[in-house]
Amino acid sequence: MAEPCSPAPKSLAQQGACGEGAAVEMDPVEFTLRKRLPRKLPKRRNDVYVNMKTDFRAQLARCQKLLDGGGQREICVHGLGLAINRAINIALQLQAASQGALQLAANTSTVELVDDLEPEEAGLGGAEPLTHTRNNSAIHIKVYYPDPQ
Repeated sequence: MAEPCSPAPKSLAQQGACGEGAAVEMDPVEFTLRKRLPRKLPKRRNDVYVNMKTDFRAQLARCQKLLDGGGQREICVHGLGLAINRAINIALQLQAASQGALQLAANTSTVELVDDLEPEEAGLGGAEPLTHTRNNSAIHIKVYYPDPQ
């Protein structure tokens, strides 16, 4: 009877044919996952890229400063992956602080990210770095003052 596949293999080299009952030769090379930064969107004065490393209050204050004293009538708050919730929260906090004067327009998208799989032992001649692509969710929220009419 074949052993079941584990949902999280220890390395790419240890992945074998699960459920086939065939003996799989284990490759001693392990890979290290290096995540590349996402493709940069055009950076304008009114773009704010939200992340999870910077303090929430600092990001909120930066957005408020752009709207109040920066001469901007609109800003775009961008969040990727785990930072989507934070981007939404920042936009809603800005709208609540303005007592409804600000409007929100949100767009979602999918961003393709590229990861590098580097072999841990560089001395082996047969192991070459590999690349892996994956998709991640993103949100782009336009926070703006509507035109007075």
